[in-house]
Amino acid sequence: MTSAQLGYLAMIFIIVAVTAFVVMRALTPRITKTRLKNLTAENVVQQQKISGQWQQSIVKLTEPLAKLALPSEGWENSLLRTRFLYAGYRGKSVPMIYFSAKTGLALAFPGIFLLYTSIAHLSLGANTIMMAVLGLAAAGYYLPNMVLSRMVMMRQRELFESFPDAIDFITVCIEAGLGLNAALLRVGEEMRLRSKALADEIYLVNLELRAGRSRDMALRNLALRTGVEEIASLVAILIQADRFGTSIATSLRNYSDTLRTIRQLRAEEMAAKIALKLLFPLILFIFPSLLLVLLGPAFISIVRALSTINNQ
Repeated sequence: MTSAQLGYLAMIFIIVAVTAFVVMRALTPRITKTRLKNLTAENVVQQQKISGQWQQSIVKLTEPLAKLALPSEGWENSLLRTRFLYAGYRGKSVPMIYFSAKTGLALAFPGIFLLYTSIAHLSLGANTIMMAVLGLAAAGYYLPNMVLSRMVMMRQRELFESFPDAIDFITVCIEAGLGLNAALLRVGEEMRLRSKALADEIYLVNLELRAGRSRDMALRNLALRTGVEEIASLVAILIQADRFGTSIATSLRNYSDTLRTIRQLRAEEMAAKIALKLLFPLILFIFPSLLLVLLGPAFISIVRALSTINNQ
């Protein structure tokens, strides 16, 4: 066995092992005791230190690749920067990791394909190899875009589903006599068990208020960071209630009922789509097998009868 074949087998082993580990971690349920332990202050600080060290090491390793795809100027105010905020990534190392992943995958996919064709001794034409290399390079380059879009969608969905509960918490705190700033601080602490993403956003609002920024600007920044239409509507309601002196609790209670209605309608819409989504696997996989089981014996009997008649 040649060294190229050994390298190819080692690459396959590493890819399969990493995929199995990721799937195992994704499917393993989180134990309540572990979740509560992770909420302690010491553990949170330790996790932040480990995460910071890990990000620094990744940035140092991937910086040469990131420079090949990172725009030289103007990307901070682009749509991509906004999508990073929607996905919950605000660190300075995120663009380096993102663009290094784009460059690395664009080079890795064609490299694996060329290595496989050389080991398997595939006789492909030059045009076929060129088209395959270009297609794999394009797939590797745009794969991080798809992953980022998926993460943005999942995070915005989590924020939308957790937002009515947060509004109820704010309403209860305001009716108990707390101000809006104190209510936001309390809700940010309580919502961490329900939704970490929403708790982090409320925590950023509290930090901006402590830093001296006006409440209107802090709430508008919340709507800009999340990109959720319902949160932007709530921000507009809070700003108008604060400006005109109307009851914030009544406005929040009415808006919470509206959000629950919207969430229920979206759930009913998704449930109504299940029948249409099941139609395609039913036609492609289940229905042919069912026809084979039901009509197979009859078809065999017909063929045998026709062959007997022809022989006579």
